[in-house]
Amino acid sequence: MKKLHNRAYLKPYRKKLRNSMTVAEARLWNQLKKQQLEGRKFRRQHSIGKYIVDFYCPSEKLIIELDGSIHDNYLIYQKDIKRRKYLEDLGYTLLVFSNIEIRDQLDHVLAVIRYRFKDHSG
Repeated sequence: MKKLHNRAYLKPYRKKLRNSMTVAEARLWNQLKKQQLEGRKFRRQHSIGKYIVDFYCPSEKLIIELDGSIHDNYLIYQKDIKRRKYLEDLGYTLLVFSNIEIRDQLDHVLAVIRYRFKDHSG
């Protein structure tokens, strides 16, 4: 079976993305890194199959994507749908937030992420 996570051919792309994070990505990463969010380990710019996701929590099979206005483009939106289906078919949960949500409602975004953790009891 092919390796699914962090395929070698994507390493240069993952590194480039990690070194050129958007303001929104950096702001969210500051809240997720070093297991700050309820002790969950997150990885940034992690690849699953042929896709590189913004943030990934292995213990939760949770993917967090941040989308800027480019995702309003119809063709990119169609690719996003295909990507989401592929990842969800593998059993991952995807949460997608806009850059504006990260800027203006970070506490709410973090609450939504916490709510998706498996041991959430209500």
